[in-house]
Amino acid sequence: MVSRKSYRNKMYKKPSDDNHESLNHNTAPWRKTAFHLSLVLLGSGMTFAGGYLASHSQQVTQNASNLAVSPVNAGVPIPSGGEPTSFVTKVVQRVGPAVVRIDASRTVKTQLPEQFRDPFFRQFFGSALPDSQQRVERGTGSGFIMSADGRILTNAHVVNGADTVKVTLKDGRTYQGKVMGRDELTDVAVVKIQADNLPTVTLGNSDQLQPGDWAIAIGNPLGLGNTVTTGIISATGRTSNQIGAPDKRVEYLQTDAAINPGNSGGPLINAQGQVIGMNTAIIQGAQGLGFAIPIKTAQRISNQLIATGKVQHPYLGIQMVGLTPELKQNINSDPNSGLSVDQDYGVLVVKVMPNSPAAKAGIRAGDVIQKLNGKAVTDANSVQNAVENSRVGGDVRMELHRNGQNLNLAVRPGAFPTQTQ
Repeated sequence: MVSRKSYRNKMYKKPSDDNHESLNHNTAPWRKTAFHLSLVLLGSGMTFAGGYLASHSQQVTQNASNLAVSPVNAGVPIPSGGEPTSFVTKVVQRVGPAVVRIDASRTVKTQLPEQFRDPFFRQFFGSALPDSQQRVERGTGSGFIMSADGRILTNAHVVNGADTVKVTLKDGRTYQGKVMGRDELTDVAVVKIQADNLPTVTLGNSDQLQPGDWAIAIGNPLGLGNTVTTGIISATGRTSNQIGAPDKRVEYLQTDAAINPGNSGGPLINAQGQVIGMNTAIIQGAQGLGFAIPIKTAQRISNQLIATGKVQHPYLGIQMVGLTPELKQNINSDPNSGLSVDQDYGVLVVKVMPNSPAAKAGIRAGDVIQKLNGKAVTDANSVQNAVENSRVGGDVRMELHRNGQNLNLAVRPGAFPTQTQ
């Protein structure tokens, strides 16, 4: 049965290929280093044609009626010294014209099941039964204009596999967009339209954000264009493992500003009207748990996409976990671990991928990483960040503890193997 639902929940999943260990109910607890939550991408998740409001108008009306009679638990706090929400209005007036709607579509060709190609069926249906069928999948996301000549930042999943990309400005003008490049590991993409003198956003410094700072989101949730919501930065530095997206290389901003499917790729803005992040995902079934890519990360990736159309991510090829005394005890008491740990702290190498840069450098499962480039490390995320900030083909100096001895190794990061961008 073909579903007509225009916004399909899409989840980050841990890949089950040879480069990742699959976690299941029989896996030792110490190996489960991340919460595996249902993380919904907020972009198009392109599916079958048909607008959300068109096919769900009765449901939307009912939901609106329910909201009208629902109690309000708390109001949005108001900055001291100003009129209620006046600063939000000013921010929206300044940034809103640079926020765009992105409609992406692709044609998907499917083959008929083998049984329908049997001559027995053909004698009844003849030429009326084609060998393949085509359908158009459509979806909607958001983006924001980075340069006056039409460079737009959005999420990679918004334009993934798109045949056509239509960009609609707030003033109603529409343009055909071209994907300059996209990066799956950070979920960042750049779209270009042929235009001049466009309104642009101003970028802020996401490194200076603190929990409690204001956060304003603008986008196209469920196709409802130019929607504005407010909240705060709930947390910074959320690792991809923490939010259930271990296949990504991003430290996310967490916000309680209301964001929904269709917000993906839209800006998260501070009280000064500067873009501090790009809205990306929410936790399914939760409230006030939204995540955005810090603008510093998005800008770094977009610069590479604009320059070369792709991004090279350094990688070592290891699976690792931060040690604690409790984790050490769990590993040593697990007869199936195959490891023996004599350190209370550091980063334990759980697995080394065959033919990876780490394997070529002599790193082994059971090694405990203590320092990277002369700096002490206590968790896997600090190692990942150091590698991400290194250079493909450069040297990373690693101090290890192995079988009671300290070792110094030089590892040359390789380029992370990704799908064609």
